[in-house]
Parts: sequence; C-alpha cells; structure tokens
Amino acid sequence: MSLVDLRSDTVTRPSAGMRQAMATADVGDDVYAEDPTITALEEQVAALFGHPAALFVPSGTMGNQIAMRLICPPADEVICDADAHVVSYEGGGAAQHGGLQTRTLVADRGLLTVDALEPQLRPEGYHTVPTRAVAVEQTHNRGGGAVYPLALLKDIRALTSSYGLRLHCDGARIWNAHVASGVPLGEYGALFDTLSVCLSKGLGAPVGSVVVMSDASMVEPARAIRRRLGGGMRQAGILAAAGIYALANNVDRLAEDHARARRLATSLAGVRPGLVDPGLVETNIVPLDLSVTDLDAATLAAHCRASGVLVSGVGPRRVRLVTHLDVDDAAIDRALDVLRPVLAAS
Repeated sequence: MSLVDLRSDTVTRPSAGMRQAMATADVGDDVYAEDPTITALEEQVAALFGHPAALFVPSGTMGNQIAMRLICPPADEVICDADAHVVSYEGGGAAQHGGLQTRTLVADRGLLTVDALEPQLRPEGYHTVPTRAVAVEQTHNRGGGAVYPLALLKDIRALTSSYGLRLHCDGARIWNAHVASGVPLGEYGALFDTLSVCLSKGLGAPVGSVVVMSDASMVEPARAIRRRLGGGMRQAGILAAAGIYALANNVDRLAEDHARARRLATSLAGVRPGLVDPGLVETNIVPLDLSVTDLDAATLAAHCRASGVLVSGVGPRRVRLVTHLDVDDAAIDRALDVLRPVLAAS
C-alpha cells in the first residue's frame, strides 16, 4: 500500500499529461532569453496578475530573494511578520545575499494589520535603518493556510503608498487564496510591486516559480540577480512547459484540496477540543495543536510514518497536514484511521 504523504504540497508528482507537455516543449537558451516556452510562461503569468513583466526562476525562495532586492536597497529594511517564509525558511538569504535588514512583527495567523505596521515604520534619519518595503505572505504557511482578506491587503497597500514604501507578496500559494476567496488574480496583482508565485506546490509542477514585476525596467536587474544566485537556466523550457500545463489544468481543482482539508479538520476537531479549529481551515493546510494532548510532534510523526502516513512537525507540539492533488478521498480515510485513535488516546 502506498504512503499517504501529507507533509507538504511540494511532494506532488507530474501527471502523465504534464510529462507529455514537458517532453514536447520547444526550447532554447534562456540565459540568452531565447527559450520560447519560458517566454510564453512569463508573459502568461505577468498577464494573469496584470503586470508588464515576469521572470521564471528555479524556486520560490530565489523568487522572494530577487523580489525583495529589487524593492529594497542593501542595508535598508523590509518589515514582515515573525512567521513569514522569507525569514523562517530561506536560510537568512535576505541578509547574506541581499544585505537587507528584516524586522518582524508577531501577527495573529501571520496576517499583518495597518494598526500594527504603521507605528513600526522607520523614516530616514540619524543612525536609523529606514523602512523601504513590507512583505506579506498569501496564503500564510505557518498561519495554517490563512488567506489575507482583500480589504486588509488594500489597507496595507494604502499605508505603504502613503509612506512611499514598496509592497511584496510571497505568493507561493496565492492560487489557493484565489480559489478560496474568488478574488481575481489581477486584483491581487494590482496591490503589489513584486510577487513571487510558485508552480511546484498545489499546481503540481516539478520545479519553478515566477517573479512578477510592476515595472518592466525591473526585468534586467532581476535577471542579473538571478544569475549571481546561480539561477540562470539553459534549455529550461521543459520546466516552463510543466508550469503552463499546471496553469491550464490545476488551478480550479485546488478547491478539491480545500474540501479535503476541511474534512480532515472537522473529523479531527471532534477527537479533542482545541486540537484544530475547522473554521480557520480556509485552504489546504490543517494545523494541529498538540499541546492539548500528551504527544509531541516527533512522536506523532513517527507513529504516523510507521502506519504509512507522513505528516510534518513544524514545532515541538505542532503538526501540519497539507492536502494536494496526489491525496484523494481514500487517502484522507486512511489518514483519519491512523490519526484519530492515537490522538484520542493521548
């Protein structure tokens, strides 16, 4: 019996149709900007978000690092929440590679507010590090897949604009937010100077993210940064073809992942009060708070693995379950058969 892998939506494998698209892709040398399939993907993604330019990159981490360097000079400051991917899971890249200072604010489910942000903005002045940009994450990974409400993003955009600041979106799962909220991608895109959007999570491509830029003049600096980070790729149209296929076939189906996540959350909420709030499961991530049990994350993960179910420990007493296109209803049944008894007994 195959494993049920709920660790992340990054574990998805290309479908037969996606592999066929990759195998037949027209390719060129993208370091020379001559790969027609990459160019087509970049143009398509830029148009989806209503911006004039985009750049294909190997990973979302590289995408975020390039975008933040485009909108914040070295030794200046980007503000984000304390659980943001750009400071939690990117190896200190903003500091090491970009010379950027990040300052973090604790935010409920990772969602920044204007009231929290405005007092923290630093103007230029004697010995201060001026704030140049704000970064938000849509959806928020460590916030349990929380979706930034459009009204809140508009308020943050109004605030940053009033202070002359840039706004970046780590949009690794913005496709999930789009499907869950019904907000058009272009409406999200209009709010940001830069976005990094991922193709290799819920959309099921094996590799790749796209940096979306509000100003076409950013493209050449972005290419230069990508090159310095080792991200220049040659005949990578075979990867871009997977992204084009994903956009055509795997966006609307994210609603299935969301439904399965809600089913997981609803079932597990009945096992023990406080374990998970189904009302807060908006997309494909189900966070489990093990502080209401006698289990720690490592123990639960080991028990599940022994029974053929993989889950992620994301804290000493916190576990994350993530649904995706390789998890069907039968897999959810198996996961619940493993999780419910051990959680009930703890």
